[in-house]
Amino acid sequence: MFAVIECGGKQYKVTANEVIRVEKLDANVGDKINLNVLLVSDADKTIVGTPIVEGAVVEAEVLNHGKEDKVVVFKYKPKKNVRTKQGHRQPYTELKILTIKK
Repeated sequence: MFAVIECGGKQYKVTANEVIRVEKLDANVGDKINLNVLLVSDADKTIVGTPIVEGAVVEAEVLNHGKEDKVVVFKYKPKKNVRTKQGHRQPYTELKILTIKK
């Protein structure tokens, strides 16, 4: 059984006991949260929501928060001695999918 969930403006295909990284959420480590379910499928039946599936629940536990690896942004203008260097580390939340219920 799998589900497609929406979190942080992105969609993820998840199964039970899977660990995923999503955009940073305002939740503490150890909290259990419910996610919006867009599609639920098992071996013989698929339910597609409009836009979410009523009664379907994907429960997840917050494992930790962190930052991704640094991405270096370097911009320059040739022959003008204009150079800017900037780094960025995107924050994330790591979730463990506990159950998928429809």
